[in-house]
Amino acid sequence: MSNPKVQDPLVPKWVRDMIRLLPIRSQFILSGNIDDIYLYPCEEGYALLPLQQVIWRAFSSLGFALLVRYNPVDGISLYPDAVEQPVSRGVGITLSGNSMPVTLDNFLTILRRIVNQRDHRIAVLVDYASRIPVTPSNLTIAEHQFFVACDKLARDAAALADGNGLLFNPIIWRVVQRSDLPVWFMGNNNRIVMQEVERPNQDQRLKAAALLLPSFEDFEGADDDGRTRYARIFADMTDAMTLRDMQDMTQLSKSQQLPLADIDDVVRSYKTGDQSLDNPWRGEGLKKRLETAEDVIRARVKGQEAAIESAMDILKRSVLGLTGAHRKSAQGQPRGVLFLAGPTGVGKTELAKALTESVFGDEQAYIRFDMSEFAAEHSDQRLLGAPPSYVGFEKGGELTNAIRSRPFSLVLFDEIEKAHPRILDKFLQILEDGRLTDGRGETVYFSESIIVFTSNLGIIGRDEQGNATRLVKLDEPYAAVREKVLTGIKDHFTFRLGRPEILNRLGDNIVVFDFIRGEVAKNIFEIMIANIQERVRNEHHAELDFSESVHNRLLGWSTKDLRNGGRGIGSCLENILINPLARALFQVGNLAGRHIMVSDVDCHDHNYIVKLEVSE
Repeated sequence: MSNPKVQDPLVPKWVRDMIRLLPIRSQFILSGNIDDIYLYPCEEGYALLPLQQVIWRAFSSLGFALLVRYNPVDGISLYPDAVEQPVSRGVGITLSGNSMPVTLDNFLTILRRIVNQRDHRIAVLVDYASRIPVTPSNLTIAEHQFFVACDKLARDAAALADGNGLLFNPIIWRVVQRSDLPVWFMGNNNRIVMQEVERPNQDQRLKAAALLLPSFEDFEGADDDGRTRYARIFADMTDAMTLRDMQDMTQLSKSQQLPLADIDDVVRSYKTGDQSLDNPWRGEGLKKRLETAEDVIRARVKGQEAAIESAMDILKRSVLGLTGAHRKSAQGQPRGVLFLAGPTGVGKTELAKALTESVFGDEQAYIRFDMSEFAAEHSDQRLLGAPPSYVGFEKGGELTNAIRSRPFSLVLFDEIEKAHPRILDKFLQILEDGRLTDGRGETVYFSESIIVFTSNLGIIGRDEQGNATRLVKLDEPYAAVREKVLTGIKDHFTFRLGRPEILNRLGDNIVVFDFIRGEVAKNIFEIMIANIQERVRNEHHAELDFSESVHNRLLGWSTKDLRNGGRGIGSCLENILINPLARALFQVGNLAGRHIMVSDVDCHDHNYIVKLEVSE
């Protein structure tokens, strides 16, 4: 039974396993990557063939005379030639045109004849087997009788002996997923084997790339080194994709007469669904924005020099495509990853927004998920979508839908430590492979996205009594803050969650923010006061000013406690200024063209009051 072609390591494993088990197994259930094309040796080297051709070539080399195909729509047909022959007529197959419509009962009769055939080797491929039972868990009487008979047929079958040894005439079921057939049919019968048809490995994709690249416009003009290099790029970038995907990409390239140099853009556009070959990561607009990106970010994020410098290094690495460059292949990983840690209200979210605008030129490319909303065990279904047959299955997931519609984006996962640990598995997959598969079985890719996490880990801890306590104090220098925050992050993922692999994926992408301090707090206060004045000017066409004493008093009150950073300054200003100012302005009435001076501000029983001097 030895066949060198079948044993070739580039031949799919499911084919090799099927041939190896044929002396002891009478039925095979194929699931998984069943709609792909597959490598198989031929006279010229290798060919890319659909499943039925691969099965026929493997089985015909073992002396099989016929492959009978069945599907619930057309009934029975013959492969490779749809022509009646003595062998097919001998088992009761009479074609009308290219097929023979049959009921399940008639098909079962033919199956019995084939399995018990002693003179010829015949294999049966049951195509679209997933569509035979209407509901696998609730079969009709006819469906139940059919599968019971097939179960018995598997047990009673006898192998046929000839020059190739003892081999069964097998029945091969092709299903989308194993649950499409009755559970009892697939269990407790050692004559039926379930095989997962795997996606192609790196070697298979590399060989397929070599077969497909001649379709590119300038292939003939490329030297051997160039062809080898582009084949490697093609194989690397299509990790976890199918050979049919690779074939489709090649057809796309051929129709648009694209050169080999565009192979990475072809794969990118195919993955993201963006069929234009304009890559925002290579556009001139991005280069121009990056020239001023650091200044723009510093104008929006105050007092975080170390964090901005680290973020800019990671951003430049992302733009140059050097993320993960130390690995042999990192083509599928996100363009950039940032873990922004530190006290609350210090500019972590603002930095993410500023990076979005700097890279994509549009803050709308910013996608935010508040991870406190994903603390429940099954909340990962919100991100990826509910499994089949569950409520909401048809809607897909919030995260996968967002990436599918905006593949070029910055995705912010805010306060990541509040998410349920189960969700961390999804983040690991994003960081490592750059892809996720939603509940509908559709895969989305993060290879053109920047992934940003924010966290307050290391700032607040628990004492021996379980009470919340501050681990980092305002008067500590940045070096001490950074060390304590990094320790807190390490302890959380390593000891509390037992997931140190997450830290390994993050590497040096953890950026620690400092507290908002002295002059920076004053700067933030001045910006907020200017924003209030501008809002009054734009909304009411009036000028708002503050006396020096009011200005100083507001500054002192709003920057007295900086534990909540800039957000705390804003919350305080809303309480001590904006609310009483709104009440006072409402009493004034028409504000257009007037000059309003806040001459005094005071507090009585926790109620703030402002005094206004209004002039024309």
